[in-house]
Amino acid sequence: MSVLLFAPVTFNLAETTRMIEVAKALRDRHECVFLGYEPDFSHFIIDAGFTFHQLQPMWNELEKARALALDQGRGVRNPFTVDLVRRRVAAERRLIRETAAVAVVHGTNVTSLISARAEGIPLFYPVPFALTRPHVEQTKHGLFAIPGWVEPVVMPAFRALYNAAPLVPRAFKIAARENSVRPLRSMASMFEADYNLLTVMPWELEGYSLPSNYERVGPIFAHLPGELPDVVHDLASSPRPLVYLALGSSASRRLALGTLRSLGKLPINVVAPVAHYLTDGDRKEVPANVTVTGLLPAHRLGGLVDAAVLHGGQGTVQTACATGVPFVGMGLQPEQRWNVAVCERRGNAIALRPRQVGTPTFARSVRTAIEDSGTRDAATRTKLAYACENGAIAAASAIERVLAAPNPRGFEAP
Repeated sequence: MSVLLFAPVTFNLAETTRMIEVAKALRDRHECVFLGYEPDFSHFIIDAGFTFHQLQPMWNELEKARALALDQGRGVRNPFTVDLVRRRVAAERRLIRETAAVAVVHGTNVTSLISARAEGIPLFYPVPFALTRPHVEQTKHGLFAIPGWVEPVVMPAFRALYNAAPLVPRAFKIAARENSVRPLRSMASMFEADYNLLTVMPWELEGYSLPSNYERVGPIFAHLPGELPDVVHDLASSPRPLVYLALGSSASRRLALGTLRSLGKLPINVVAPVAHYLTDGDRKEVPANVTVTGLLPAHRLGGLVDAAVLHGGQGTVQTACATGVPFVGMGLQPEQRWNVAVCERRGNAIALRPRQVGTPTFARSVRTAIEDSGTRDAATRTKLAYACENGAIAAASAIERVLAAPNPRGFEAP
């Protein structure tokens, strides 16, 4: 069997689980192996039965925080030093050779953009549509949490900066040159592989045209192993509504605590897999109607929870859609806000900003998600549409179709 090398950012839960789902769809016909640097969610890879190569150098907690802040537009400190990028590219190239991998499938492990191309093998990227090159090129409004009258000024400037301005960190330019790879220039090029597999529903692409190296494959979200704990079933049998709070891996302790306190004031029960954000002291102050847990197999929550409060990451949003759960979404960055906005237009979600947590608007929105028949009906319609999709299988088919072509290589070295 040919070897496919998967390269998620392993401190990002959604990316790690998305790669696992695609690898599951390919494992019967290919040997799927994983690389990563940080160990945070690598246990899910190992538990799924895949080989995981932990490479060096990895980031410390401060560097991970800076990378997350940079991704969310909250910071400008660049953790990609010349030394780190050089060493990561070298480590990845060695692993590609040692495993004889015929392709790399990455999350947003941006050094793969250099290592895969330097080794002359195609690079695949299962990715949300928001903030891709065609999305930014063709989107006129709704990307930023700003007044509508400002967008005609902001969007052209952002489009020029993102898709054309030479803003790639210097380390990537140096490493590309040293590895005889065409240099990355714009920020858009940092989020564009040789083949881009869009993990979205058909309605998310209405009004857009796609370049030839982009195609829609459909939703891909986590199916974590195991069963739901008994406490979830006990809470679901209570006469009180049950609300699910999920903040993924890109939120913060502050947001988790604020949301827990706000939900604690409502006449509901809450199950919240946010233990990874809380200290022991925080746990003692959790409201009585809130049950904090570790990560849950959320795809099993359909029919048990009445509504959800989500941070807007594509994985949590798609899980809610697939299980027919209406939700309140509070995106932390443009891609997450876009995910929520798409659902709000369909009627199965209510979009808020994180700063609205604790306000009457937040409480009113949660009640609407629980009680409003129109919102529930839209969630049911969305669930039925999701039942016709399998993004992991579609992504696997796309990868195999490209590899079967006479020349599956992507970007040639100059």
